[in-house]
Formats: sequence, C-alpha cells, structure tokens
Amino acid sequence: MNAAGNAGVNPAGNDATIWDCGRSPATSDASREKVVAQAVSIMRGGGVVVLPTENCYVLAADAFSLKGTGLLRRAKVQATGTPLGLLVGSPNTVAGVAARVPERARELMDAFWPGMLTILLPAQPTLAWDHPEGAPVAVRMPLHPLTLAICTALGPMATSAATIVGGQAPVTAEEALASLVDDVDAVCDVGPVGDAAWSEHEQPELASTVVDLATYPAAVVREGAIATDRVEAVLRPERGDTVAQAGQPNDDQPTD
Repeated sequence: MNAAGNAGVNPAGNDATIWDCGRSPATSDASREKVVAQAVSIMRGGGVVVLPTENCYVLAADAFSLKGTGLLRRAKVQATGTPLGLLVGSPNTVAGVAARVPERARELMDAFWPGMLTILLPAQPTLAWDHPEGAPVAVRMPLHPLTLAICTALGPMATSAATIVGGQAPVTAEEALASLVDDVDAVCDVGPVGDAAWSEHEQPELASTVVDLATYPAAVVREGAIATDRVEAVLRPERGDTVAQAGQPNDDQPTD
C-alpha cells in the first residue's frame, strides 16, 4: 500500500509503480483523491505517469517541465521537436498556452469539451517549454474523470500515446508497460479503455477528432470519434467559417 492506494505487480519488470484505480471510469472519490495527489507530485518533480483517457493510455508529464517532457520523449523513443498534445482541466486554461483563442474555438469547447475533440491553435510564444517554434499547440479537455481531476490539479499536461513511435495505442495498462522502455514512474490502471462509448454521439475505439483553428479557414485534419458534420454544425459554415475536408492522420497529430 502506498499513498495512492494498492500498488500492483509490474508485469514489465521495470521500476514503475502500478496503482489499481478500479474499473474505468468508476474510481471511488477517496481513491481518486490519493491517486491525483501522488500523480501530481510525481509530475511536478519532473516524472512521467501513464494515465487512462477515453480510448487509450497515454504518457503524461507536466507541460512546463523540461525534465518531464524529455523523459516522455525518451520513453517513446521520439525525436525532439515533435509537437506534444496537451490535456487541460478547463477551457479557461487554453488562453495560457495559446497566443489567441478565437470565438469559434470557444464554441467548439462549449459543444464538445470535455470530450474527444482536439483543437489546434497558435502556440503562446513567450512560454519556456518543450514545444517546437512555429508549430500549433494541440489542446483537449479529457472526459475520463481520473485524468481530468489530475489535469485540474496540475495544470496543462504534455501527453502522447503510451507506446513507442509507430506502435498501436495501448488500451490496457499492461500493453502500455510492455511497449515502453524505462522512465515511467507510475501507472494509473483502470482496466481496459476504449471498449464503451462515453456518449451516444462518439465512437469509443477512435482517436479524437482534430480541428485546426491555427489557420483560416478551419480544417478538420483528422476525423475521429466526433463526426465532421457535427463540427461543421457548430462552426456554422454559412457564417463564413468554412470547414475543409478531413485529411489522413500522421505522426505529428495527437493520438488520443
């Protein structure tokens, strides 16, 4: 037993602590509070934690910890300079990481957050963090209650699927640990994810839909759990905010 609850056996044989957080998403309030406190402490200290999202497990670090994001990249065997997705605990947080937040972005947040919609916005250029110059910042507010609580307590988290680059996004904690090298401090195990819809409008097995608002007009650059026509309905193309056709995903786009 540690501060975060029951520590399980690590099947991958590395030093990561596994916290049994109960079946997703039903983590008790008492257990969640302990997990949140311990996960935040680790990430504020520059560590990396594996967390559940709606459709996969992700590596997470404090977005403003160069040590943490460096370890995250090393665990994934990912090149420096690749943009990392951000999970935030509130739409209000976005103004701190984006150079501007247009009204159409706020409309999308109101419609789909928390949920499976990632928004690309111009990055705030004055921040001291590991984000490639000139690249948009990809932000999403997660729906999973445990990860959302951690985001709310910590602030923006840099995240990426808990697998080496090119690997299949893991849907269990065991898959995440099996695909990673060292550098992971702890794992929040909530059982399998991505096997049930979080709302009647979303596809549980799909990654988030990615909408690019860093340029004009808006573009759905990856259609995922939220259909493009739902995004179009919010952006109201007849007003002038036209929406380009969805493209194919690539390695630089968020994977959750």
